[in-house]
Amino acid sequence: MRISLNSQIFIGAALGVALGLFFAELGPDAEFTQQGIFVCGLAGNLFIDMLKMVLAPLVFTSIAVGVANLRMHSQMHRVWKYTLGFFVLSMTLSILLGLSAANLFAPGKGLSLDLFASAQQHFSAKQMTFAEFIAEFLHGIFLNPFAALSQGNVLAIVVFALIMGIAIVVGGDRYRNILLLLQEGLELMLRLVGWIMHLAPYGIMALLAKLLATQNMALLGSLIKFVAVVLGSTLLHGFVVLPLLLYLVTGVTPLRFFRGAREALITALATSSSSATLPVSLRCTEQHLHVKPGIAGFVIPLGATVNMDGTALYEAAAALFIANLSGIELSFVQQLIVFFTAMIAAIGAPGIPSAGMVTMVMVLQSVGLPAEAIAILLPIDRILDTFRTMVNVEGDMVGSLVVQKLVGDK
Repeated sequence: MRISLNSQIFIGAALGVALGLFFAELGPDAEFTQQGIFVCGLAGNLFIDMLKMVLAPLVFTSIAVGVANLRMHSQMHRVWKYTLGFFVLSMTLSILLGLSAANLFAPGKGLSLDLFASAQQHFSAKQMTFAEFIAEFLHGIFLNPFAALSQGNVLAIVVFALIMGIAIVVGGDRYRNILLLLQEGLELMLRLVGWIMHLAPYGIMALLAKLLATQNMALLGSLIKFVAVVLGSTLLHGFVVLPLLLYLVTGVTPLRFFRGAREALITALATSSSSATLPVSLRCTEQHLHVKPGIAGFVIPLGATVNMDGTALYEAAAALFIANLSGIELSFVQQLIVFFTAMIAAIGAPGIPSAGMVTMVMVLQSVGLPAEAIAILLPIDRILDTFRTMVNVEGDMVGSLVVQKLVGDK
């Protein structure tokens, strides 16, 4: 009996966790651990690099073809409206959940920034005003398409593909050969993704093993309350809020959704990259969850750049955590500022080095918190990033199902 790819990926993830814990038990200085981490690093990076290899052409063809097909069926304006509406709703719910959990459990109360003085001394926060952030963000949207494709700048690729898709529709029959070429290109990319996915069980096993083997468990213990609050609220959003929203709108049960989305969610957990997971997300959404290619090809790539539920929740909760460490009580108005800044920051700013850290600094600056305190979050950021990326990807897949249901079959 042949084991399905879904099951192989699940088994690979379980073996990766076990192997990572075994390496951690042996200790970082053991020769077997060092060799094992090196081999896992090679295998894991190979898998991520292969996904990134098809990322740019896949995003470009899927968006361009999706827009052209939707405009042909006079549905584009409805898809736009429902997609952006869902993204705003899901990020709003996630930030409210993060702020509520941080207010309720107050992680950081009783601790002091002085405990983490050494960490802050060796970290220089790259600061950017809100106006500079917006300017960089807009500058990163409209790039030379060849530069965007070569750099893997997903947001710039999405914007160019959107414009090109609209131009193909406006041109009508004049550009039918170009549309046919793009459609065949999309089919070719999805075939390549299918081949790469046969390596997924091994790549995911290697990535998870290396992740667990290289974590500083002592630091995790000292910040255990904050880690627990963020993980708990992130998983609550991913396993309760989003599935409930999906069921209320579409009638799709959580079990059916997670069965279809499992490949993408485990890949997101292992890679900590929405962009690297995007090819797998598209494949799962179209083939397992049966979302129409036109809608999936539009919602999933766009969501991978602007819909970040897990990131928004994390940045809002982290701001309150830093405030507690600093002994500062944030008022309702200040928390409202954190709410809006976290939503804008979660969208990200392509083209800025260490964009995640820059956006986190922007959230702290918005309410006068010390930017250097971000150094405290760096050692625990990697483990938290795995779960928030998984929820980011889940939000995009849920969004595609919701949009398809709201648009209907006209």
